[in-house]
Amino acid sequence: MQFHNSTAEIYVPDAKPVAPALKRVTHLGIGAHQDDLEFMAFHGIVECFASKTKWFGGVTCTNGSGSARTGKYKNFSDEQMLTVRRREQNRAAKLGKYGAMIQLDFPSSAVKSATDAALKNDLTKILTATKTEIIYTHNPADKHDTHIGVVVAVIQAARELPHSQQPKKIIGCEVWRNLDWLADAEKVVMDVSGHDKLAAKLNGVFDSQIAGGKRYDLATLGRRSANATFFDSHSTDAATQVIFGLDLTPLIADVSKDIVDFITGFVEQFRDDVKNKLAKRLGRA
Repeated sequence: MQFHNSTAEIYVPDAKPVAPALKRVTHLGIGAHQDDLEFMAFHGIVECFASKTKWFGGVTCTNGSGSARTGKYKNFSDEQMLTVRRREQNRAAKLGKYGAMIQLDFPSSAVKSATDAALKNDLTKILTATKTEIIYTHNPADKHDTHIGVVVAVIQAARELPHSQQPKKIIGCEVWRNLDWLADAEKVVMDVSGHDKLAAKLNGVFDSQIAGGKRYDLATLGRRSANATFFDSHSTDAATQVIFGLDLTPLIADVSKDIVDFITGFVEQFRDDVKNKLAKRLGRA
C-alpha cells in the first residue's frame, strides 16, 4: 500500500502479511498522535484483545516530533522524539495484540490544513483495505486543532466509500476535552471495567510523554473512573471505568449533514439544559 509519505509504515505484530492483516481488522482506531489510541480507543482494544474473530487496527496520523519534553528527554531533537514515539506506539500495538498498526508520519501542519487532502486520501485507502465495522476517532468538540483535523479527515474519507463498505459506526472519543457535558441520552457509554492492568501497561508504554512532563497515564484512568461515578447521581455505580463517546455515524449516513451544525447542536442542547434548570429554580420557567 502506497501512502502519501514515503516514511509511513505498517507494523503487524504477529508478522502476518499486510493485506490479510488489514482485511481482518474489525475495530479501527484513528488518532492524531502516538498514545491517542490507547487513551480514547481502549474500548476497541479490549473488545478485540482476547477474541478470535475481532481485530483492532490502529492508525496514528502525525509523526509526534513536536511533543513537549523535559527530564531525560529534555535535550532530544525532534528527529529523536519522532523515533522514540514511533517505537513506543509499535510496542503498544504488540502489547495490545493489534491486528495492524499504521503510522502515516504527517506533520501536524498538514493534518490541520483545510486544503491538503493527503490525509483523507490515505485514510480512504486504509478503510478500503479493511473490513472495519467500528471506527474510534476524536470528537468534533475536542480543543486540540490537530485532533479536529483528524476527525474531519475520517468523516470525509468514510463519506467517499460506497455505502456497502462504510463502517457501521463511528465514535468520537474523549482526549483533549471530555464529553461529560453531552446529554446522557446522546452519550455512547463504553464500559471498560476490569481491564485496569492492560490499560496501565498500554498507557505506561509512552514513557517519552510521562517522563517528559505529562501524566497521561494517571489522568486517563482518573477520567474513566470519574465518568463511571458521576454518570448517574441516583444509583450505585454499575461500572468502575467508563469512556464516553459521541456517535458520528449520522454524518456518513447523510452526507448533506454539516459537521459544524451537527456538533454545535449538541452544544446548544447543553446550553438549554443549563439555562432551563437554573430558570426553573429561580421561578422563571
